Amino acid sequence: MSKPKVLISDALSPAAVQIFKDRGVEVDFQPNLGKDKDKLADIIGDYDGLAIRSATKATAKIIERAKRLKVIGRAGIGVDNVEIPAATAKGIIVMNTPFGNSITTAEHAITMMLSLAREIPQADASTQAGKWEKNRFMGVEITGKTLGVIGCGNIGSIVCDRAQGLRMKVIGFDPFLTEERARDLGVEKVELDELLKRADFITLHTPLTDKTRNIIDAAAIAKMKQGVRIINCARGGLIDEQALLAALNSKHVAGAALDVFAEEPATSNPLFGHASVICTPHLGASTTEAQENVALQIAEQMSDYLLTGAISNAINFPSITAEEAPKLKPFIALAEKLGSFAGQLTESSITKIQITYEGQVAEMKTKALTSAVLAGLLRPMLGEVNVVSAPVIAKERGMIVDEVLRAGESDYESLITVAVTTEQQERAVSGTVYADGKPRLVDIKGIRVDAEFGKSMIYVTNEDKPGFIGKFASLLGDAKINIATFHLGRVAAGSDAIALVEIDGAVPAELLAKIQALPQVKQAKALTF
Repeated sequence: MSKPKVLISDALSPAAVQIFKDRGVEVDFQPNLGKDKDKLADIIGDYDGLAIRSATKATAKIIERAKRLKVIGRAGIGVDNVEIPAATAKGIIVMNTPFGNSITTAEHAITMMLSLAREIPQADASTQAGKWEKNRFMGVEITGKTLGVIGCGNIGSIVCDRAQGLRMKVIGFDPFLTEERARDLGVEKVELDELLKRADFITLHTPLTDKTRNIIDAAAIAKMKQGVRIINCARGGLIDEQALLAALNSKHVAGAALDVFAEEPATSNPLFGHASVICTPHLGASTTEAQENVALQIAEQMSDYLLTGAISNAINFPSITAEEAPKLKPFIALAEKLGSFAGQLTESSITKIQITYEGQVAEMKTKALTSAVLAGLLRPMLGEVNVVSAPVIAKERGMIVDEVLRAGESDYESLITVAVTTEQQERAVSGTVYADGKPRLVDIKGIRVDAEFGKSMIYVTNEDKPGFIGKFASLLGDAKINIATFHLGRVAAGSDAIALVEIDGAVPAELLAKIQALPQVKQAKALTF
């Protein structure tokens, strides 16, 4: 049996090359090849694996020429340079190293905070210009100050630890942070508004999603105390830069330290040149150790997959054998959509997820299905979550994940039920796969339905009272919204009811607000699948 062959087309550590060789993988190290897409396309058909950083663009054209390719390994987090749909269509695993630079990024955030507190860059520039402005740069101590950490995942939790070592009081906001996990971190768990109100320093460690975009906007800044300092080493787009500029000019915000920007590369920005702003060019992962870590990790992961079939940190597929794939595929789609349905409705911390498999599906590889549920559940808030990393992320946040297997007790050959328990309530949703292979919703909170997952949907819980449906439909008509499907259900006459509507196009925010304002409505949500 011939050895698998890997092409390294970007600059990786020599130690990574040695790992491939030591594991019995033939390796071709061409660190400048990634810049020549035509040459890469000419030779990619000879390799089983492609190891890259950011310079190589694994486009659909290159992937189409990759006749033998089984895995693309990205040494780092971002996979924007890989056309994942094209890779998935060809059965190519795409994996990254999401945790290899966590310490480096956390340390950068702490460094930025300290620089901000003592105006180090500004004082350095002034002193080297021969000004000796000792009285100009009056900083603040961080000891005893309150640090508000928005996002207490892998990087955020390291920041919490380091800040406590600096004798700061740490408070954290994270919808997926349980009380138990917060205690383990030594963090006081608070809601976002309270964090904004109490924090002397605020640091962001959350992915950029629809829910977190501009999480620091003018309204959020208005809730902050006078003289707050803001650090962002996470993602551009989390802060409304114009709102921050206005707050800096008014002195409401004392300073900001930014490693990321709404548009990158950031060759110009409204915040550049402001006396109270410190900027670095997305250096969060830029240390020798971090670059070494991600290179070694991707070499190990790719070797594992090519030699044993083990999959770690896959972006686009769970660990499934070739024999299991055809049967599991529609149920993986169902599981992820059920998780996404529950995740898009969840607004408080999740403490427990129970996934019940009934009938034939209980005899399948339920671990892969559970990973799909968790990925769908966590992705609306956390963004960069895949079917492999989702169980790890759930565990990090102290969530209890239970699987229950049952023989055929329902009306369906196979039934998956996802029950999510938060600090405020429990919500359950069930689904199945019909003979046509399409996932279907069949039960929401104990109310029978029969609905496909549409691309764009409106979900409403309401009191079952006359006149609601007419008002609801009128709002849709007035907004010129075309209805694809309309599903209704209720527990009993006059009790709780639901409406699930698939529409053409996105749900306008102003329409959702009008639906929520109807007197019978308890909750109105826009859902996307």
